[in-house]
Amino acid sequence: MKKFWALFLVLILSLGLTLSACGNKQTKETGQEQQSQEQKQKLVVASDTSYAPFEFQDPASGKYVGFDMDLIQAIGEAEGVEVEIKSMNFDGVLTSVQSGTVDAAISSISITDKRKEVMNFSEPYYDSGLAIVVKGDNNTIKTVDDLKGKKVAVQIATTGADYANELKAKGIVKEVKTFNTLPDALMELRNNGVDAVINDWPVNAYYIKQSFSDLKMVGDKLTGESYGIAVPKSKPDVLEKINEGLKKVKESGKYAEIYEKWFGEKPKN
Repeated sequence: MKKFWALFLVLILSLGLTLSACGNKQTKETGQEQQSQEQKQKLVVASDTSYAPFEFQDPASGKYVGFDMDLIQAIGEAEGVEVEIKSMNFDGVLTSVQSGTVDAAISSISITDKRKEVMNFSEPYYDSGLAIVVKGDNNTIKTVDDLKGKKVAVQIATTGADYANELKAKGIVKEVKTFNTLPDALMELRNNGVDAVINDWPVNAYYIKQSFSDLKMVGDKLTGESYGIAVPKSKPDVLEKINEGLKKVKESGKYAEIYEKWFGEKPKN
């Protein structure tokens, strides 16, 4: 009889340990699933945060602010995901999207056929275009033809750089100088290192108003371009989520609110 009860206790203990192990396994698996879900709820977004008024660092708070920053955060809120901004030079922004080391990038990125070969884009969210900047007392450069034999500064990896290099290949521009940021290119113009700068019209306008009042834009827009949020081709689910969020932000009126905050007017469409 004693032997029977001893065997019975052994069986009960064994069953308890088995159930405990199963419970621990289930808890561990549940924890891993929750952790995986939390990871999916964060979007790591690259941006060149030296491109006001779209993305720049507020000197007072140290936070990244601007039209693009408000827009991507609004998209994140609309889709219930956290947005983490990773600041880097513009060429690094494009490289990180192409390699898939970030989930997306928002950085005043013009949608071009060449870029679409190596990355996907959201629906367009801003209409832009290139323009020429010269010194305020320069009355000889007004159009592209006036850049004949001149030196031009651009920001690396931008459509402005592509455009300037095309002008050089055509024998119009004499030399193209490349800089990591637009302020560096504008400073080179101020210091007489170049004759002009080619860059996005709205960004030129902002920097001239804020810090480079001795410079001016001349002529009409050289191109018509649209900005889009870039997404690695390996992450179609992210592209879908961003497009859904962008649609919600526009339909709710939040997009118009952000636009008016940064540009002082309502969007035209």
